Amino acid sequence: MTDARTVLVTGGTRGIGAAIAAEFVAAGHRVAITARSGEGPEGTLAVRADVTDGASLDAAFAEVEERLGPVEVVVANAGITRDALLLRMSDEDFETVVDTNLTGAFRVVRRATRGMVRARFGRVILISSVTGLYGNAGQVNYAASKSGLVGVARSITRELGSRGITANVVAPGFVETDMTAELPEAQQAEYRKSVPAGRFASPREVARVVLWLAGEDAAYISGAVIPVDGGLGMGH
Repeated sequence: MTDARTVLVTGGTRGIGAAIAAEFVAAGHRVAITARSGEGPEGTLAVRADVTDGASLDAAFAEVEERLGPVEVVVANAGITRDALLLRMSDEDFETVVDTNLTGAFRVVRRATRGMVRARFGRVILISSVTGLYGNAGQVNYAASKSGLVGVARSITRELGSRGITANVVAPGFVETDMTAELPEAQQAEYRKSVPAGRFASPREVARVVLWLAGEDAAYISGAVIPVDGGLGMGH
């Protein structure tokens, strides 16, 4: 991007979200992150918000706009898992994951796009997962929430594409984060074997794709699903 933009990343205190926020800061942008607790990378404005709570998001957007200006780039990254096999998964496990990962993204994006429509510029980037396209045993809830983001991005593209707004999906595969580090070594080795690249991604490799999608070089890309998965799912 040639111009400094105001960027909001949800769930920006660790892992992929923190890497995305740091990458935008390094590129010279004004960056805010939402978090229920904790702080984001150096140079970011941390605002308290829960993506399942509309009132907290209203307050967060008001704070970001007052301190950094209207949100021009929004990255919906906040997500949770509650894994269980289908026959053991409770209604609550399903509903909680969908409410955070999918409805939470909707709540954030709806608020962000109001200002984007007025400005006739906006970048909406939704962080999905290879699981959303590929499926995974024990993750019916997570896969449903992450595949739903594709429909969100493509519908936004059709609604708002004429206003200078793009909406795209990034679908990471296995990434070196605290979550993957907690897996048993044997399981990590098994997962690596399933990836054609033979390794996990670094969070920065995902973040660089997000930064590129927000920039001028990607201005004519919208409604796309970009896999960053070392060839594991290859986009579906």
